Amino acid sequence: MTEPEKRSLLQGILKGVSRSFYLTLWVVPARVRDQLGLAYLFCRAADTIADTDLIPSTERLKYLYLYREQFQAGMISWQAVAQIQNSLVQHQGNPAERVLLSRLADCFRIFESFSSSDQDRIRHLVSTLTQGMEMDLTYFAAGGSGVPVPLPSGRELDQYCYYVAGVVGEFWTRMILGYFASLRLWDEVRMGKLGVHFGKGLQMTNVLKDLAKDLARGRCYLPQNMLDEFKLGPQNLKESEPVVPLRPLLASLIRLTLYHLEGGWQYILSIPRREVRLRLACLWPHLFAIRTLVRVYPAEDLLNPRYTIKIDRREVYSIMAITTLVVFSNSLLTRYYERLRSPLITRVAGE
Repeated sequence: MTEPEKRSLLQGILKGVSRSFYLTLWVVPARVRDQLGLAYLFCRAADTIADTDLIPSTERLKYLYLYREQFQAGMISWQAVAQIQNSLVQHQGNPAERVLLSRLADCFRIFESFSSSDQDRIRHLVSTLTQGMEMDLTYFAAGGSGVPVPLPSGRELDQYCYYVAGVVGEFWTRMILGYFASLRLWDEVRMGKLGVHFGKGLQMTNVLKDLAKDLARGRCYLPQNMLDEFKLGPQNLKESEPVVPLRPLLASLIRLTLYHLEGGWQYILSIPRREVRLRLACLWPHLFAIRTLVRVYPAEDLLNPRYTIKIDRREVYSIMAITTLVVFSNSLLTRYYERLRSPLITRVAGE
């Protein structure tokens, strides 16, 4: 594969499937950019396989297992990769995801060019992350439009968040520790745990902002035991119902999310000040999540699957610009962080 073809895959396709992560990857130091970009594409491909709604969930599970095997067997089966592509590409309605699956073999060719250490890190990541997709396809198998199935308890929600995002924090930590001498004083175990909290906080944010879209697909990540605790039932999760009865539960889950994100904040402040690009690559998704949560709690259309909760482009660029100016100062960063999240803290404190 030529260098322009490699760039097209790792930058062009990635920009198509995730503009937010593309911003993060853009600022990441070049020495780990390809590894992180390819790892993201592998994870996104797994998610695409699991979410191919035009084929039964049992078929999706079969292809998900086949995909996972390519990271566990120690040797890539090009026949299996071709089978996944030939069976699933035609069912993709999203053009970017269709292109990603059609280039899956090229992704594995780039993977083969990485060092054995980088390959091992990516293998562990994808093997773990696909367990989260497996949970989706097994726990929610009985769900459908208008009939959402909740996770049994907070334990399963926490496990799911680890599988699909907490492990990403571990992977990120191991990857940068392998490439940055400035991190030699890091306690890998402690930073790995903070990385897990960071990832869980980002995923909990996704769970809350995408609540309505998941419900429309028969998936309810709000645990049954918490629904029972707040005396909520399926009737409270319908688009036609007011969101007010849901707010005490939302406040509880937002407080949990903020707890995880606080671990992420400690992670960010532990990155040496001179590693500006690493700091910004972590700061941006963290602060975007905080500002997204600010919009989740009061949203009147939270249960409307046609409504998208997100921060506008102007605020995205504002966060990027301000953090670039104050990235060297922990005190200024913390002051800015507290200002961004204070409206949320005030709102959920009373529930």
